[in-house]
Amino acid sequence: MDNRDATREFLASRRAKITPEQSGLPVYGAKRRVPGLRRGEVAMLAGVSVEYYTRLERGNLSGVSEGVLEAVAKALQLDDAERAHLFDLARAAAPGSLTRRRPRPAESVRRSIQLTLNAITNAPAFVRNGRMDILAANPLGYALYSDMYAGPGRPANHARFIFLDSRSHSFYPDWARAANDTVAILRTEAGRDPYDRGLTDLVGELSTRSDEFRTLWAAHNVRLHYTGLKHLRHPVVGDLHLMYEALDISADAGLSLLVYNAEPGSASEDALRLLASWASTNLQIKETEAAAADKA
Repeated sequence: MDNRDATREFLASRRAKITPEQSGLPVYGAKRRVPGLRRGEVAMLAGVSVEYYTRLERGNLSGVSEGVLEAVAKALQLDDAERAHLFDLARAAAPGSLTRRRPRPAESVRRSIQLTLNAITNAPAFVRNGRMDILAANPLGYALYSDMYAGPGRPANHARFIFLDSRSHSFYPDWARAANDTVAILRTEAGRDPYDRGLTDLVGELSTRSDEFRTLWAAHNVRLHYTGLKHLRHPVVGDLHLMYEALDISADAGLSLLVYNAEPGSASEDALRLLASWASTNLQIKETEAAAADKA
């Protein structure tokens, strides 16, 4: 992924979203040739020269100070995720960044992590990398995403499921929001590690095969994904309204543990119990079939 292009398009897209009125600037004349703020207006708000800001928006962040980045973030009214993304882009542009790449994202998990997942018995839990591959899960996690695991690809991937599998439209009642969030998470990861070949390949594949993904990717939206609510419609147990928490695994760079919980006493809690029973029954059936096959 070209860091200069990403920087240029990100800054231009954020500038286009801010109106002079939102920034407290006077507006002269009825027509403006550009949506949002002009470069000169951003430069004035950030306290830098127009030439210097133009250099930044052309993708040249090499050598830019944290103070200037903070000023630009404030001028563009960036939220926490957008501000972090701007700083990630600047780190990737710093001299020597090619030699300070993040460790290659893990393709599997340590046994102790799988045991930790298995110890979580009343909530779906799984471990995911920045490309949104599910690398491991507990039985309830596998059951929750049974539609995703019905596909042939491994590791199972949230983004491929959402954009390339028609079942995702029924699994996510608000499919548009799920799609937006997914692309924003991938765009955030691309800023953190623009040299991840696997992520580049994934973005290329989805851009080629999905018009919706290509359109959302071009918007340059980013998102932090640590806590929130999810509404899912499971093919077996129906609607689930779940709270989620995402925790970075400090010993394994790039991996996160996600746990979904239902409100105590809610219909979703009952549905999770039913899902656990269904998962246990399915496991027993598969073990019986495997034993029969071995004897045949």
